[in-house]
Amino acid sequence: MTTETTSNRKPAFRLYIVNGEGEKAIWIPVGAAWSHQDGKGYSISLDAIPVTGRLVMRAASETSEGNGGQP
Repeated sequence: MTTETTSNRKPAFRLYIVNGEGEKAIWIPVGAAWSHQDGKGYSISLDAIPVTGRLVMRAASETSEGNGGQP
């Protein structure tokens, strides 16, 4: 785990596995991404291994924090 992910900073993005399409899609939160201080990349922390299927990275928001991951 990197210093970026262990700091008190909130993540810039949340990562989800998405099963299905459209309104019937199920979004499962599996991790987060923090931007590097130099702005040239991200540190990613995954909470689910193995990750299979479609992985989606969305901007983190207060909404995605409190509703079971649905962005």
